[in-house]
Amino acid sequence: MTAEFDAIPETALGWHREGRRAALATVVETWGSAPRPVGSQLAVSGEGEIAGSVSGGCVEGAVVVEALEALEDGRARMLEFGVSDDEAFAVGLACGGRIRVFLEPVGQALPEALLSDLSAARAARRPVAYVVDVETGERCLAGAENYPDRFRMDRSGFEANGQTFVAIHNPPLRMAVVGAVHIAQPLMQMARLIGYDAVLIDPREAFGAAARFPGERIVHDWPDEALAEFGLDQRTAVVTLTHDPKLDDPAIETALRSDIFYLGCLGSTRTHAKRVARLEEAGFGADDINRIHAPVGLDIGARSPAEIAVAIMAEVTQRLRRG
Repeated sequence: MTAEFDAIPETALGWHREGRRAALATVVETWGSAPRPVGSQLAVSGEGEIAGSVSGGCVEGAVVVEALEALEDGRARMLEFGVSDDEAFAVGLACGGRIRVFLEPVGQALPEALLSDLSAARAARRPVAYVVDVETGERCLAGAENYPDRFRMDRSGFEANGQTFVAIHNPPLRMAVVGAVHIAQPLMQMARLIGYDAVLIDPREAFGAAARFPGERIVHDWPDEALAEFGLDQRTAVVTLTHDPKLDDPAIETALRSDIFYLGCLGSTRTHAKRVARLEEAGFGADDINRIHAPVGLDIGARSPAEIAVAIMAEVTQRLRRG
């Protein structure tokens, strides 16, 4: 997700602490072709300012009106919006879609301390779930161990009882690309478009030049040092592209010692066999080595650097969403 949509709880908390009051609206259920997924949020200030989105059309206007009323009475409320096919494009709920939005005034129905703890967990890149019973109003935070499938699929939603809503707050996705080669140029762009915080790592400054990668974050440290500084966790993907064992191997070894969700390495089957031999000699076992996706990317017959980048991002997405 983009920064605009990802910092909504923090925005609401900031408005509240500034004395401007705030309400937080969350999409809790959708039917049909709703333009924003479950878990999407909109913050509304007491002055009618908004940040984020719960739909692509005039639903936001109706939510703002309800939010201002909620700030007056302090009560949470469930809103439901539907639209006929004739009105679909004007409102943004295509094909007669419907959405339910749960609206909570901060510091009243939604305690400031709870929102503060949620924001702190997000800042620390700690996976956290905001759990609310929409009938009783009971609220709490829970760790990933309580909802492993939801965290793996990045999927907010109601539990089987139909009244306990679980909002998943995973850390933002990140990608480290090792090797400023031609494939890295479209790959970095695609990663950013999809929503990854991407960094390009290559100690060879002539390769990793700003002129070749305008606007990208480039690190010229040695790959293992750069990855350690970047930080590797379950929401991080690493792709190595240099073909040079002196550069790729330190990155691969560092990645295998972490719990990243994806590690892909460029190179032919023969190149990978040599890589495996080096890793075995370095003490890595079969379970570690089998985590490597090599040759990198889905086999779609890709040839050009851009096509290979598409194959890589497709495989990264498959690994993230399907496990």
